[in-house]
Amino acid sequence: MILVFAVAVAALSVPLLGGSLGRLATARVKGGWTIALALVLQVVIISLIPKEMLGWRGQTVELVSYALAVGFLVINRRVPWLWLVGLGGLCNLVAIGANAGVMPASPVALRAAGRARHPGQFMNSTVLSHPHVAWLGDNFSVPRNLPLANVFSVGDVLLAVGALLLLHSLCASAPARALRRSVTEPRIHGSVAQG
Repeated sequence: MILVFAVAVAALSVPLLGGSLGRLATARVKGGWTIALALVLQVVIISLIPKEMLGWRGQTVELVSYALAVGFLVINRRVPWLWLVGLGGLCNLVAIGANAGVMPASPVALRAAGRARHPGQFMNSTVLSHPHVAWLGDNFSVPRNLPLANVFSVGDVLLAVGALLLLHSLCASAPARALRRSVTEPRIHGSVAQG
């Protein structure tokens, strides 16, 4: 939920900084159905029918969703900043994959966010006794006294920053235009020739 909020804030910042969200309709993004289907599959196995209830079918659905997301990234590799979104997703995938489908979470972060663990209930992010690549897990938190209190990972931060930069680039906000100009304008080195 916190990631959805971050992307919504990023989208709202576009018109405030002189960009046009309408430009998204003309963006050259291919295979949008693949990422949409990947997200739907993730919602199904996390929120609707937890994958441990589905057994091997749940793990298969999860792997298919990741394959669809990777396919989307590959065919759209030239879209600005999509690589950063992909890197964030990869960080989360590595953490979840290394821990049998569960994102390892810091007990300190979970407590700070007020996220109680309920025995016997599937949690897509929870404390594990011996987590692998724990540094990629949910080690940060939005405190419980703030809206959207939850835990988040390095991968989530990369996803949010990548989404922000991608939206501003595609929607041509003033900061994105300035950055593009500074990168593409030729630089004059040395002193000006005297006449």
